[in-house]
Amino acid sequence: MKKQRLIILGGGESGVGTALLGKDKGYEVFVSDKGIIKEKYKKVLIHNEIEFEDGQHTEAKILNADIIMKSPGIPDKVVLIKQIRAKGIKVVSEIEFASNFTKATLIAITGSNGKTTTASLTHHLLKQELNVGLAGNIGDSFAKQILEENYPNYVLEISSFQLDDIIEFKPKIAVLLNVTPDHLDRYDYVFENYIASKFRIIKNQAKEDYFIYDADDEVIESWLMQHPIQSTLLPFSLTKQIENGAYLDKDNIKITIDNNQIIMPTKNLALEGKHNVKNAMAASTVAHLLKIRKQTIRESLENFQGVEHRLENVLKINKVQYINDSKATNVNATYYALESMDAPTVWIVGGQDKGNDYQELFQFVNEKVKAIICLGVDNEKLMANFGHMVDVIVETQYMSEAVKIAYKIAEAGENVLLSPACASFDLFENYEDRGRQFKDAVRNL
Repeated sequence: MKKQRLIILGGGESGVGTALLGKDKGYEVFVSDKGIIKEKYKKVLIHNEIEFEDGQHTEAKILNADIIMKSPGIPDKVVLIKQIRAKGIKVVSEIEFASNFTKATLIAITGSNGKTTTASLTHHLLKQELNVGLAGNIGDSFAKQILEENYPNYVLEISSFQLDDIIEFKPKIAVLLNVTPDHLDRYDYVFENYIASKFRIIKNQAKEDYFIYDADDEVIESWLMQHPIQSTLLPFSLTKQIENGAYLDKDNIKITIDNNQIIMPTKNLALEGKHNVKNAMAASTVAHLLKIRKQTIRESLENFQGVEHRLENVLKINKVQYINDSKATNVNATYYALESMDAPTVWIVGGQDKGNDYQELFQFVNEKVKAIICLGVDNEKLMANFGHMVDVIVETQYMSEAVKIAYKIAEAGENVLLSPACASFDLFENYEDRGRQFKDAVRNL
């Protein structure tokens, strides 16, 4: 029998993981990356005798595929993808490909904001009592973990780009945290297309599967009213009483599933801010569903350390707190960051704009921000939106300079917050690189 030809577009973490799993499962594998594949990934491919190319896509080697796994970063608008689709070749995401080779219980988490924090927190709650992996947009690729670890349970952080290329993917538990305009450049600037993409997470679920979601999110609520879904619903809310699901009652989170209720006090939550109460509700609902003991959930919520680059306290210098929120790559994430500031703040913002509407930030900027430092190649939109709101607004293209300016402006008892509301690719490799440069610059003051 002729081997099936698996072509992988993109030689990053998910691409190389898929290549290893594909080879192990008997596919003929070829990896193609238009950019340059990182040295550490090249070594893995060479060591495993997997054929690859970088710096180009050779059509003749790609268009004869039986199945194609494309990196989530490659948009459908690319000519090569159009050619592949025109030939009727099956295109899948790594999540879709890998899930065919595991019988594990899958917990899939998506949302415009809070995915990484909630996935990490959920994993932290479950790992105390279950054998569980953490994958998706985070850590080692899902495909590689299935090959090497084969955990009986996985928490998966999943982006809309990964969901766009799923066909049969069916998580036992799906979590949708929120839907706010993000990545609209990938969805023809039509918010509805992006919403539909997020809801693909429950597309294959049945009655015995669970859907955990934010019942305070109007976008989610209105979508659910218009589309019948099969899953068992477990909403969470800060404002309304929920019969099956989670809600906030004074300072307690109450979670009820099949008449079995647990109560969690919020006063000792390790993570601060209203949005983190929601993230805790979502994670605890998953844990309660999977029969994790109440005591374990409570202790884990209290000792969770948080995620790097997400409202991360870096240092206090001369009584000024420096905070790294480089992971805030959209306006809504920055909304939460500014909302949680309790002192006058010097705000470092900017980068690659994805069609942002800054209006929802105006109240906080007027109330809490004393100076703005624009850190991007093109800061025109920021200057136009915020120029008249603060006395000091400056532009720079260097992180070290941004931090030095902030150091001069901020006074004792105030904050310096990096919360860019934009993608990082204009000046940095990615948001991690941006966050690390910020932390290095602060430590070098």
